[in-house]
Amino acid sequence: MLILRDYIVSAASQINAGAGTNGDNPTNLGVADFSLVATTLDTNNAFKFESGIEGSLKFGTGPVRSAYFMLSSTELQSDFDSLTGQGFLNQWNYGSNLSALQTEYGSVFNIRILTSSEAPVARQTSALGNDVYYNTVVGRQAITHINQNGGTMSLIYRDPYYSGMLAQNATLAVKFWQAQALTQDTAIRNLLSTRKSAAVI
Repeated sequence: MLILRDYIVSAASQINAGAGTNGDNPTNLGVADFSLVATTLDTNNAFKFESGIEGSLKFGTGPVRSAYFMLSSTELQSDFDSLTGQGFLNQWNYGSNLSALQTEYGSVFNIRILTSSEAPVARQTSALGNDVYYNTVVGRQAITHINQNGGTMSLIYRDPYYSGMLAQNATLAVKFWQAQALTQDTAIRNLLSTRKSAAVI
């Protein structure tokens, strides 16, 4: 997972956030940055992952556009919250949560945001010495996995008698062969940003 993450970050083109207000380069994320990345991927004929979510009659909810996915650091969650009312819609406020992913934090225009503590961060590398966050936005045809012949799936189970001291722990694993591949790097963009506030997390 981390190898593929780093490969995508190194292979894809970068866009520095410029719509933020912190005076750094790149700036913190602004809604215009999301619009710019989505426009770039649209221009490159990237496919969106989701077809959108209709609005509902529930109080405080709203519709969600057809969207690309963006992987961002959990450290940026407060920055996303600060965009509420400017284009950010929290995942809890979707018209329906049926298609929301477990790590989905919300959406801005045509981008649905997934957060992870494993998202790439370059520490103290901005123009003002702040952390730079790689927000990777992908279209559906950007990456794939390839099942390889000759490596059939194996379920490995060893009961506690064979797996652990004092016969307390069992082993359960799945083994299979596959590889990941970048299929179209024009359907990926790294949106580089800093945080709105450089407070230590």
